[in-house]
Amino acid sequence: MAVNHSEIRDVLFHYLEHYRYPPEANQLIRLVRALDEGHDVTSPAEYRIGHLTIGAVVIDQDRRVLLVRHTNPDRWLTPSGHLRPDDTSLVGASLRELEQQTAIPSRHIASSPDEQSAPFDIDAWRVPADPLSDVPEHVRFDFRYAHWVDEADVRPFIADSTRFSWLPADELHPCGLRSKLSAVGVG
Repeated sequence: MAVNHSEIRDVLFHYLEHYRYPPEANQLIRLVRALDEGHDVTSPAEYRIGHLTIGAVVIDQDRRVLLVRHTNPDRWLTPSGHLRPDDTSLVGASLRELEQQTAIPSRHIASSPDEQSAPFDIDAWRVPADPLSDVPEHVRFDFRYAHWVDEADVRPFIADSTRFSWLPADELHPCGLRSKLSAVGVG
């Protein structure tokens, strides 16, 4: 059965309740309202409110984080993508996106959260408008799950991912993901 809004809402509230990052609560209230109002936040075409994406924070033995260079938007991101109708869990969708974008199969993941876990991070960020694709500026709510790998042969696998880098956690942007990794002893 596909992931539904009730499950997304439960995961979102579990995240906010247990991880307590006050600045995120302000960013994520928009997603809470969208779910309350019945907006289809799983649709990539939901631009008015924003929509959900699923990502993977991949950490290797040297405590480095895998980033993939995307062409649209032109920036370094953790592997992520849209939830699909056939995804049965958010964690499973995270593993699917990881394999799709990096060619790291789930069997090479040393440690992943269980199916009921809250994400390691929920990142709300603005995606710039893309006039060539007729896509307006919008917000993505990226539910990112942490996955540990012992070793990985990474190969960027999709058209909008051009290259990758393993970056030490302390070199990540100072707020957001870096502070969360530091809180669990990475970086």
